[in-house]
Amino acid sequence: MFKKLFLLGMLLTGGMPVFAQKVSPELYKASTIPDSLKTDVDAVVRYRVDERIISAPGRMVNKVHSIVTLLNEKEEDGARMVIGYNKKSYINSFQMNVYNADGAIIKKYKKSDMYDRSAIDNISIITDERLKAISHTVAAYPVTVEMIFETEDDGGLSYGSWYLQSSERSVQYSSCSLVISPTAGLRYYNRNTGIKPQKSVINGNDVYSWSVSNLKGIKDEKGVPGWRVAPRIDFSPVNFQYDDRPGKLDTWENFGKWIQTLNSDVNTLPPARAEEFRKMTANFKTDKEKARFLYEYLQKNMRYVSIQLGIGGLKPFAASFVDEKKYGDCKALSNYMYAMLKAVNIPANYALIRAGKNEESADFTFSQNRFNHAILCIPFKNDTTWLECTSDTQPFGVLGAFTENRNALLITETGGKLVSTPKTKAISNALNSNVNIKLNEDGSAVTTVKLNNTGEFRSLMLGVAEMSVDEQKEFFIRYLKMKQPAVFNIKQADDKDGIKELELEMAYDKFSDVIAGPRQFYKPAAFDLWAYTCPVEEKRKADYYFDYPLQRNCVTTISLPEGFEVENMPANQALKFAYGDYTLNYAYDAAKNQVVSTAKFTLNNHVIPAAKYTEMQQYLDNVAKAQNKKLVIKRKA
Repeated sequence: MFKKLFLLGMLLTGGMPVFAQKVSPELYKASTIPDSLKTDVDAVVRYRVDERIISAPGRMVNKVHSIVTLLNEKEEDGARMVIGYNKKSYINSFQMNVYNADGAIIKKYKKSDMYDRSAIDNISIITDERLKAISHTVAAYPVTVEMIFETEDDGGLSYGSWYLQSSERSVQYSSCSLVISPTAGLRYYNRNTGIKPQKSVINGNDVYSWSVSNLKGIKDEKGVPGWRVAPRIDFSPVNFQYDDRPGKLDTWENFGKWIQTLNSDVNTLPPARAEEFRKMTANFKTDKEKARFLYEYLQKNMRYVSIQLGIGGLKPFAASFVDEKKYGDCKALSNYMYAMLKAVNIPANYALIRAGKNEESADFTFSQNRFNHAILCIPFKNDTTWLECTSDTQPFGVLGAFTENRNALLITETGGKLVSTPKTKAISNALNSNVNIKLNEDGSAVTTVKLNNTGEFRSLMLGVAEMSVDEQKEFFIRYLKMKQPAVFNIKQADDKDGIKELELEMAYDKFSDVIAGPRQFYKPAAFDLWAYTCPVEEKRKADYYFDYPLQRNCVTTISLPEGFEVENMPANQALKFAYGDYTLNYAYDAAKNQVVSTAKFTLNNHVIPAAKYTEMQQYLDNVAKAQNKKLVIKRKA
């Protein structure tokens, strides 16, 4: 049945690039999917051929032919396609065909059917990036979607990646081949796979070919970034040409030299303006004090916007432009901070990084351009300081989970150097709370919650401060797992020295869980200090990722109604696992008729090895159980 398919695979693995070959009609029928490929998947890649032809540095034609059977509505995005383009990249052709379960065609789309718009987003205010998109509304599953398209790139820094397989999808057959001009060169890097290419030479060009078949579905594990498990191969050039500027990407050093040259004519302020900054900082005793002042000047006077025009995707706007216009993107603002420091004779380094919580770090052994953000590094003696220049709220010298704990490409006078950014400790991301709960004899209550937040919790609460009151109420009920209050008020307090304070005032018509005669049963807290548990997994394969190390502390004072006393108080708790601990202690002050609890939850490492997953899962279950213990009070006889 699949004779033609396997013949194509033989040609590819033999080094012969083949594209858009006629495939067996059986591949369009859902009934011909092997049973072994249907388990734990939402779609099956029946056939995919990806051919990339690099005829010169920076010049690539990419041809793709794919046939995918979508089994259910979870894969509705499989009937959609978005392709970006700009002045240097083009969509040469596109067609999408949709087939029913029996393999009969039900709809055809072509390039002229795609809608076209600017690729502007909530960050970029001006861009020359555009996109074409198409979407088919699926009436019934299974359905098979075929796509055949060709794109062209004239001036790029990457040959992209080949993903052998994505989660919840099995693969019947997929191949990728690259035809490389010797003037461009190819380097490749395997991530989560050991597959090797077949190599050959055709018409003076190097040909690399990979293929896979009959890959069973990969089931998603909770709490793991896709890059940690998805099998893929990254492709990077030896020589490239970007916006008519040649460069080399064979080493981090050489790529850094190209970036350094790119920035060299835009990182100096006009002499008069530089002199102003020298006067502004003249009375500070140390370079670090000067740098702090200039960083705060940046935060107060400049705003972040993204403008992506031409080479602007890599080259910062001139420091003089930012100084005049008072805005810039991550590159422009980092470059402006560099220029201010340069004006006062403080050495600094522009740096490229892949930003995002738990994003993939650049690899020391494989230089490639997967960066999406720029930051700044000041190499003070024995005190290297990193600056996030796009934030008007981040404390001086604090990066946060967006860029910490990964490798950044430092741009030096001698080229690029890959270095590690700092890793925060749990105490740096602290949610500290002081809670007062006044119980009434009818089971109602009034509560006051004072929050004192640092690090990522501070950033979170600064975002909450921008919400409406209704949104804030919904957020805290969901985030802290609080009971629904009848009255909710929030008071914004200070934000200084890296600490954001706020206060919640709430009233509850029913705060008790149960009232039985003279007894009342309560969950003795205004909210859960930790509200997250993990599912049981017998054979965890991947490490588990939280967003960041953290600490949560809470002191809760519960004032009993007049005429009531404690009948039963929950037992104290002391729980531990390899990367954290939880303590909860209760005390009863008979004179004040108050119950005071002190709780602390610490997560010292946000990446939990797979071998420790079960221990963590049981630990978090025990934390949840400890928080659900009841305080029982009763009316005095």
